[in-house]
Amino acid sequence: QVQLVESGGGSVQAGGSLRLSCAASGRTISSNAMAWFRQAPGKEREFVAAINWSGSMTRYADSVKVRFTISRDNAKNTVYLQMNSLKPEDTAVYYCAVSTVSGVVTTSKGGYDYWGQGTQVTVSS
Repeated sequence: QVQLVESGGGSVQAGGSLRLSCAASGRTISSNAMAWFRQAPGKEREFVAAINWSGSMTRYADSVKVRFTISRDNAKNTVYLQMNSLKPEDTAVYYCAVSTVSGVVTTSKGGYDYWGQGTQVTVSS
């Protein structure tokens, strides 16, 4: 079993920045792909960014490319999401997820089997 705890969410004005963290416990995730998804009110949960086991490969949703950066520190069992130039449409609950069966990046929700509880990000105009 893996427990994931997100932190770093909050309220920020448009154009601002936030850095989300996701700390894993229960087992090491150094061999596993990890990802961030988000869900806005009344919408489906959508892919934001993913990173492979080593950090050598990343994928981003078109809506966040250039503005967001995913990274990981396997020594700390933690993955990060640096969010810059935030927009009101980035407002959502952000979830981190891990694939315990693969180290390869996927953008599909079904590719991840453990999820955190989420952290709220609110961007005001």
